[in-house]
Amino acid sequence: MKASPLLALVLVPLLLPSLSAQSALNRSIRTAENMEPSIPRPEQDKAVAEKLAALEKKTGKKPNVVWLLVDDMGFGDPGCYGGGKAIGADTPHMDRLAAQGLRLTSCYSQNTCTPTRSAMLTGRLPVRTGLTRPILAGDKLTVNPWDGETSLPKILGESGYNTLLVGKWHIGSAKGMRPHEVGFDEYYGYYGAQKETSQAVDPARYPDLVLDPEKLARYEKMGEDHSLVHGFKDGKLDVISDIKSTEDMARADKVLTDFSVTKVKELAKSDKPFFLMHAFMKVHTDNYAHPDFKGMSASKYPYKDAMCEVDMEIGMIVKALEEAGTLENTLVFITSDNGPQMDGWPDAGYTPFRGAKGTTWEGGVRVPGIAYWKGMIAPGRVSDEVFDLMDLFNTAVHLAGADDKLPKDRYIDGIDQTSFLLHDEGLGKRECVFFWWKSDLMAVRMREYKEHVKVILPHSTFMHIDMATVNDVGTAPWLFNLYIDPKEELPVGHRMNAWLASLGADMAAHAATFRKYPPKKVGL
Repeated sequence: MKASPLLALVLVPLLLPSLSAQSALNRSIRTAENMEPSIPRPEQDKAVAEKLAALEKKTGKKPNVVWLLVDDMGFGDPGCYGGGKAIGADTPHMDRLAAQGLRLTSCYSQNTCTPTRSAMLTGRLPVRTGLTRPILAGDKLTVNPWDGETSLPKILGESGYNTLLVGKWHIGSAKGMRPHEVGFDEYYGYYGAQKETSQAVDPARYPDLVLDPEKLARYEKMGEDHSLVHGFKDGKLDVISDIKSTEDMARADKVLTDFSVTKVKELAKSDKPFFLMHAFMKVHTDNYAHPDFKGMSASKYPYKDAMCEVDMEIGMIVKALEEAGTLENTLVFITSDNGPQMDGWPDAGYTPFRGAKGTTWEGGVRVPGIAYWKGMIAPGRVSDEVFDLMDLFNTAVHLAGADDKLPKDRYIDGIDQTSFLLHDEGLGKRECVFFWWKSDLMAVRMREYKEHVKVILPHSTFMHIDMATVNDVGTAPWLFNLYIDPKEELPVGHRMNAWLASLGADMAAHAATFRKYPPKKVGL
């Protein structure tokens, strides 16, 4: 019987003298057995601690945290990342926030939406929680993946924060897995992605389902929920409306944004800080232009109209923060949950890199990352320091003064990057980003190097999910220098690089963490 790739990678380090041996290139230090190693930056940490203490003395409370998560936005979609007007969809609000804050050029997600969202909210790799892919209609989970997990809203709630999620969830709609049941005080949104609803109401794209009553009835019996729901921590759950047409789908994001704008004004009046995660439905396929915004992009294509709408709504939420007087005490972070879903082309975004959503090539996992905090993040900063969206978990916990609430009985893959984000000349504290595809360890990035032990190869144009295969790389890992080859086209490995074995050692050390902290299996 063939051993699994995960098991094989775990067994290798068990034969080594040290289970946590890292390569000579690695600058990070492990401060606790269950915590991801990080690069020490003591002077930077001290300066930022003083900066935060002064702000808290001035405001009288901990800072607010606002995440603006766009669904499937490509690295090259916003203007500040080379897109915008150049590709027919101007993004003035994101561009302005990037110019007035910090623009990250090596910000990483997981390769699909559910894994990224779960990682952001738990600080843990999806392979550890079992949330390795989207939960789809018809899936039968054997275990609630949230059992035994400590979510960010739970920690922040226990630390005196109001917590709110607005928009797409996609981390489970069964009882016990919904946002208001895993830590959020309040939830207003949709459990699934746009396509999971639109395929039940769009006869033009899905005639074999929508126009066949027998098939449609069977699909609906699978339990897919197309409702806008309003849930509360005390168990109350209201169904606000149902998506019954493509026009309903087109209007969804504006409805969600209007809700967030109203809630920001309400939460700002409280003596408690707040955590708002606003997760847009767009620009995940299927995109339908809002009737009031149809043709608002230069391109006129639905995806581009959706990009313009999302950018406008980001501006609305930030304006609400400003008008409520909370902008100076709020960290705003704008990002995407993965690269563009090219399988939906032309209803898809743009990335200049190889690959797309569903792969661990740069195109699937390198995403926009904009950090904005008026008066706290120096305008005009651009950094290529490595950042993983899981780091937002630890960073938010630190901002709340809740480091002591981090779980000690499970492995935490996130790293506190507060001082990197807030110091005027901040340096990153993350050394490695590890890339998984379901239960396969695929690649690692360290500094400008990226090494693949498995790759996903499409067998037709743009078919990175629907027509692709997972492949072993062969006789040696594929090592790329992203500074000279950002498209990962030609490995440098043995020909012109000294770090091939070193990065392999770091992958083995990472895999060894699964010995004491084994992955959870939930039926996906």
